[in-house]
Amino acid sequence: MKTINLEDWLRREHYLFYKEFEYPYFSLCADMDIMDFLPLIKEKEISFTAAIMYLVARVANSIPEFRQRVREGNPVEYEVVHPSATILSNNDLFTFCTAIYQEDFLAFARDTQQEILRIKTEPSLEEKIPNDGMLFMTSIPWVSFSSFMHPAKLSPADSVPRFAWGKFREEGQKTVMPLSVQGHHALMDGVHAGLFYEEFQRILSNPKQLIGHQ
Repeated sequence: MKTINLEDWLRREHYLFYKEFEYPYFSLCADMDIMDFLPLIKEKEISFTAAIMYLVARVANSIPEFRQRVREGNPVEYEVVHPSATILSNNDLFTFCTAIYQEDFLAFARDTQQEILRIKTEPSLEEKIPNDGMLFMTSIPWVSFSSFMHPAKLSPADSVPRFAWGKFREEGQKTVMPLSVQGHHALMDGVHAGLFYEEFQRILSNPKQLIGHQ
């Protein structure tokens, strides 16, 4: 993790402006076409949750703004951040599942699927990583929603990006899944969320690259 030099930072004025907001977040929701992605997941017998956790983490780690945080009033940037998702356990209660991000898709999926199985039998709301170097995410597989808002601590304002995906549906020739992105406006803008969606869809449309094919 490195501290960003505020005096030389191009985003300095925007950072100072938005970090004083009581609610400094913005949220977007867009449909992602997963038609080409689903067959690969089924062929490799990969958990859909683990696969989406990987994609969110991969794309977020490729965009610096998604690795930046507000730490004691100062901007910092992690080299890598890790996905932490809610997983439904017994009695319709959820548990947190934090996975260590790996660039290798199949290795990440294998380890994360094992962690999902473990955490269902040992549910916990404690995070494996005791800092803000995470990406918070959740799935709402019962609803194909068009907007989403996450809870967040406001004193001080939590700067961890948040993601949610919902029930997918057929739409014409596509199979689409809603995906929500929530960010801290002191650290990122709509253009960065746009870059996230663009890269996320690019991978979904070219899924073989995930297992080493071009």
